[in-house]
Amino acid sequence: MAAVSLSQIVILYAWFPLALILLFLLLIARFYERSANERTFFGYFGVPIGLFGAGLIRYASVNAIAGDVLGDMLVGIGGLLLILLCLFLYHLMTRNR
Repeated sequence: MAAVSLSQIVILYAWFPLALILLFLLLIARFYERSANERTFFGYFGVPIGLFGAGLIRYASVNAIAGDVLGDMLVGIGGLLLILLCLFLYHLMTRNR
């Protein structure tokens, strides 16, 4: 059995607060969809959670915080998708106000 380094543990545990914040955004989008009867695509907030999780697992498997091409791509795509979803939700919630 291979030993687990401290950096691997920190990388994997960093995902949990991130996932909680993104889950909170998902719940905000779901609440707004139900209360305003406007489509927010709240289910898509789960995709960045999965991409960030896969990227952090990849970083932990190569024992590096950055510099891995696949891990960087997963986290980058997750971040880009999260930015787009947040901008869409922001626009939807604040238009005509």
